Amino acid sequence: MNWKDTPEQAAFRAEVRQFIRARFPTGYRPDTDTQQSLEPEDVYGYNWAADRRSAEPERRDGAMAWARALGERGWVAPHFPKEYGGAALGAIEDCILQEEMMRARVPAVSGIGVGLLGPTLLTYGAEAQKREHLPHIARGEVAWAQGFSEPGSGSDLASLKTRAVRDGEDYVVNGQKVWTSLAQYSEWAMVLVRTDPRADRPHRGISYLMVDLASPGITVRPIEDLRGGTPFCEMFFEDVRVPAANRVGEENQGWRVAMATLGFERSGLGSVIRYQHALDRLVALMKSDESRRFLRTDARGALRQEIAQRQIEIRVLYNLALHSVSRRASGGVPGHEASISQLFGAELHQRLARTGMKAFGSWAHLTQSRDAPLEAMFTHDFLGAIAHPFLGGSSEVQRNVIATRGLGLPRN
Repeated sequence: MNWKDTPEQAAFRAEVRQFIRARFPTGYRPDTDTQQSLEPEDVYGYNWAADRRSAEPERRDGAMAWARALGERGWVAPHFPKEYGGAALGAIEDCILQEEMMRARVPAVSGIGVGLLGPTLLTYGAEAQKREHLPHIARGEVAWAQGFSEPGSGSDLASLKTRAVRDGEDYVVNGQKVWTSLAQYSEWAMVLVRTDPRADRPHRGISYLMVDLASPGITVRPIEDLRGGTPFCEMFFEDVRVPAANRVGEENQGWRVAMATLGFERSGLGSVIRYQHALDRLVALMKSDESRRFLRTDARGALRQEIAQRQIEIRVLYNLALHSVSRRASGGVPGHEASISQLFGAELHQRLARTGMKAFGSWAHLTQSRDAPLEAMFTHDFLGAIAHPFLGGSSEVQRNVIATRGLGLPRN
């Protein structure tokens, strides 16, 4: 496989770099003291959904100005068709844009809405749903949350219990969701509900709804994580009325729609660039005079082979990501290859974080970012990486997908 840019792709890459240098707001700086996400695709110190609600005017205004700048080019949602506010970029160009933004350490805009809800609507949504929701996402005017997991229904998602009962032109929703990323900063959520509790198989009675989080009866409660941040929430639904027109796909057929959403979730490239950036910063510190102050005295010798192994693994993950991109570029959809990337990436995240923790020794106990070496990024990653094997489906689920769909092995 040849991953080199064609002349046209190289020109587009140069255009993206120039655009970032010219249009990224100078006052919109990373804030490593208020990390709001565990997502490995996020640029360290940024989270656009939270930043646009910041109490700091410069940060808030910067987040919105960046969204407007990207929106002018259709680059908030570059893979959306132009009639919905996107740029109609192909998979390779979309990948280049994402890669260059990560390398420049500037945040993406409208995360879940762009990466998950948008592709799902383009595949399964009605035309009226696309025209109502996609342009707002593509202009960076709205943030979305993903209401899938429930207490007791995480990896076994099909056992979910949140009920939706049809009442005229509405569904009446009751239940609870948990581990919902950044719901406190979001205007809408895609929510899985049970519409047929008597279905012969659990996944056959599930429907997929788009829910306005300003609807009466919804309570959102942030959950504090190990770092003191609040990247997750629990959501409670008490007699919440959701228009039936907000259902994506057929009633009781939401499982297929949800699996497509999860397939899009597992096919990102951003985490690779973040891991490479972290490792590069660690190596640069080891080579600097500051290494004597912050690193273990034996760090260079003890970790030389371990760092080399992390570098190899990052390149493997990069090639896995590009393989998924090339599959999309040729008209394919995310399959078991996305599960391979998710599994390998989650375990690499943990190994990389442990390598960094070993290098810093006692300095690794610092959790505050100010005055800590490398803003305590490896300490935060060590704590954040604990949850990575559960994000987007547990490692056990990924292994089952690889075994059954990829290798053709029997389920039992």
